[in-house]
Amino acid sequence: MSEFKTIHDIFAPLSAGAPGAFNLADDAALLDQSAFVVTKDIIVAGVHFLPKDPLDLVARKLIRVNLSDLAAKGAKPVGYFLGCVWPTNIKREQIELFGSGLREDQETYRVALYGGDTTMHIAKGAPLTLSATFFGIPSRQGLTKRSGAAAGDDLYLSGTVGDAGLGLAALKKEMKFTTVDKASLAGRYHLPEPRLSLGAALAGLATAAIDVSDGVIADAAHLARASGVSANLDAAAIPLSRAARDWALAQDEFDAAIATLAGFGDDYELLFSAPPSMRRSIGVAAKASRTEVVRVGSLSRGEGVSLSDGQGTAIAITSAGFDHFRK
Repeated sequence: MSEFKTIHDIFAPLSAGAPGAFNLADDAALLDQSAFVVTKDIIVAGVHFLPKDPLDLVARKLIRVNLSDLAAKGAKPVGYFLGCVWPTNIKREQIELFGSGLREDQETYRVALYGGDTTMHIAKGAPLTLSATFFGIPSRQGLTKRSGAAAGDDLYLSGTVGDAGLGLAALKKEMKFTTVDKASLAGRYHLPEPRLSLGAALAGLATAAIDVSDGVIADAAHLARASGVSANLDAAAIPLSRAARDWALAQDEFDAAIATLAGFGDDYELLFSAPPSMRRSIGVAAKASRTEVVRVGSLSRGEGVSLSDGQGTAIAITSAGFDHFRK
C-alpha cells in the first residue's frame, strides 16, 4: 500500500463532482466562488469517536459535524478538504471502508472532496486523527452569526438533546438501556443529523445561532458571550427523546438529570435566538424544514447562563459542557 496509490484509488474518485479539484492530481484546487463560509473540525480516536467504531461511521460523522457548523450559519455546503493521519497498523480495507462512508454522505448532502493530505504516524499506538475543512455559500439573507442576539430575544432549540451523551455512555457500558433504546441513542452519537434545511430557513429570521456540539448549557454561554447578553434556560422546556426522559425520571433528582443531559455534547442541534415578534415566522420556518423546534428560554442583560425549573427556581449546573482541554 502506497500513499499515492491510496489517494488515486480511494480518495480521487470522491472529487468527481468538483472539476476544480483536478482529480486530486495537483497541489491545489480552483474554487469558482468569490465568497465562502468556511469551517474546520478535527476528530480524534478516543476523543471524538471510539477507537473500535466502524470507519464508515467515523467518516460520516466527520462530514456531519462540519455540516452542522454550516447549518448554524444558514449556508449551503459545497465541498471540503480532508486531512488524514493514519495509525501505523492501518489496513487498506479499513481506508476503503472510510472512503465508502465519505461517498455515502457526499451523495446525501451533495458535496465533493476538493483536496487535502494523508499521512501515517511513526509512533505505534498513535490515534487516528482526521481533519476536514468545509466550505459553503452564504444565504442571500446574509450570515447568521453568534453575535447578533439582543436582550429580550427568545431562545429556541431544534430536535432533542442528551441522546448522544447517553449513547456514548451505553457504548462504553457505563449505563444500561434496552436493546432498542441503546441502538437509538448510539445512533445519535455515531450519526448526528446536521440541520441544514432549518439553518437555511432561519436566515434573516434568527438574530444568532450556534450548533450544539459542546452541550446546550455551554453553547448557550458561547452565544450569550458573543452577543454580550445572558442566557436563561427553562429546564422544563428542554426537548428530550422518550429514552432520555425515561432515563431522567429514573434518576434520584429529575432536575439534576436534566442539567446533566443539557451538559452533554455531540447533539449537533441548532440553538438560536430571535425577537418575540418573529415567533410565528420561526414556526413557519420549522414547519417548512420539517424540524421540531421549541422555545427553551430567553436572553437578558448581564452575562452567563442560568437554568431554572418551571417555577423559576434555579437548578445547579454541575457541568457546563465539553471542553477539549479539561479532562
